[in-house]
Amino acid sequence: MEITADFDGGAIEVLRGADPLAVELGLRGDTGAHVRQWFCVRFDDVAGQPLAVSLMNAGEATYAEAFEGYRVCASYDGERWFRVPTRFDGAVLRFLHTPAAPSVTYAYFAPYSWQRHRALVDAASAAPGVALQVLGHSVLGRPMHLLVVDSPGPEPDRAWRGAPLRVWLIARQHPGETMGQWLAQGLLARLLDPGDPVALAARRRAVFRVVPNMNPDGGVLGNQRTNAVGADLNRAWLAPTAGESPEVLCVRSAMEASGVDVFVDVHGDERNPWCFLAGCEGNPGYSERQRLLENLFEQTLLATSRDFQDEYGYPRDEPGGGDLRTAGNWVGERFGCLSFTLEMPFKDNANDPDPRAGWSPARSMELGASLVEAILACLDWLGAAAPGG
Repeated sequence: MEITADFDGGAIEVLRGADPLAVELGLRGDTGAHVRQWFCVRFDDVAGQPLAVSLMNAGEATYAEAFEGYRVCASYDGERWFRVPTRFDGAVLRFLHTPAAPSVTYAYFAPYSWQRHRALVDAASAAPGVALQVLGHSVLGRPMHLLVVDSPGPEPDRAWRGAPLRVWLIARQHPGETMGQWLAQGLLARLLDPGDPVALAARRRAVFRVVPNMNPDGGVLGNQRTNAVGADLNRAWLAPTAGESPEVLCVRSAMEASGVDVFVDVHGDERNPWCFLAGCEGNPGYSERQRLLENLFEQTLLATSRDFQDEYGYPRDEPGGGDLRTAGNWVGERFGCLSFTLEMPFKDNANDPDPRAGWSPARSMELGASLVEAILACLDWLGAAAPGG
């Protein structure tokens, strides 16, 4: 038996690994930060071998209470993920599994590698009406990719009055929240489907700008929440710097150049077993127009997604209580636009539990596809409200 985390997105400390029935591992901290939560580890030469694995310092994790009711993700091929029996006693997280293949990967959630990211942007940028741009580079020099999804036909095909609206979606500011990039993949797949009338209508009304991976360094390094120098990018939007948060700096500059009408920042929540939205109602400039758009977006998503709900989520910010260091609040305040943070679970969706897979890449992609209808409803409202609309 061999245990390793020496690969893209891998993160673990092997404390004791000789006895398959007494494997002891430790959560490894983020690069340059006091954050520990993400893990991703591969076991080789274990087919048919019962494994008893303990994460010895799970009780010291940044969100230790999030392990209550959580089950570890597992995969033999990196494509199909399932959950394994797991228990947490407040100090140690233990899971039991007998692999059916020679190699198995266990992870906090299904990882999304840099290689997969490159395949996503390459495939999307080959579609009609899509351009790939490099906005800048991460701390370690990885490209910050932006996919610009325009109308699939020539300009006369844009069945809309005036200039196209501007939709932005970003994912994985916190690199361990990989469900965000799975969602972006699902959104792009639907937008690029030439036979989908909803997607075609949305592309004729707006230009979509998608940043599938805001934190490429953190993802490769196996960090949960920070970039290569320990910066939480979702606390850097008010004053990003070239040294600590170049990822935010280049994306924010591109937003200033294009403008924003609709913005969605996609995340995963360690504690909550639901999909939900957080708006920018605490901003100083929060308007009735933004409130109406938020309600339209939420009600449309409720009608189109089996997984979305609006009963549970974060408490609403009091007026003036919005944190402008975060993307959702900064963008909403700067552009006066519809601006949401979308959260998905690491556990399962309590509204519709899946005993085998829990919350999964497939369901993340399905939710991403459902966003297109909610965005289109807001685009129609914005277009009708525009002068000459």
